[in-house]
Amino acid sequence: MPDHLHWVMQLKEGTLSRCVQSLKSRSAIAINAARVSEGTVWQRGYYDHLIRDGNDVRAQALYVMANPVRAGLAERIGEYPWAWCRWPLS
Repeated sequence: MPDHLHWVMQLKEGTLSRCVQSLKSRSAIAINAARVSEGTVWQRGYYDHLIRDGNDVRAQALYVMANPVRAGLAERIGEYPWAWCRWPLS
């Protein structure tokens, strides 16, 4: 999605808040450097969902991959060029 990020992942160590902070910080530095600009890139906060089992992983992956379809940026799941999923969705 052009204005936000969905990310399904498994933490191996550390905390989710530290992981999100690191992602936002490093990507903001890179984005501002590429734009030759300064300023806020990310909004404050984030939403998380605890994945409980394999079925929930699949459901969340399908939700994320279907977002560009719901937004009208693609006609089918997997068609959006900046989407990728490690789990088979068919």
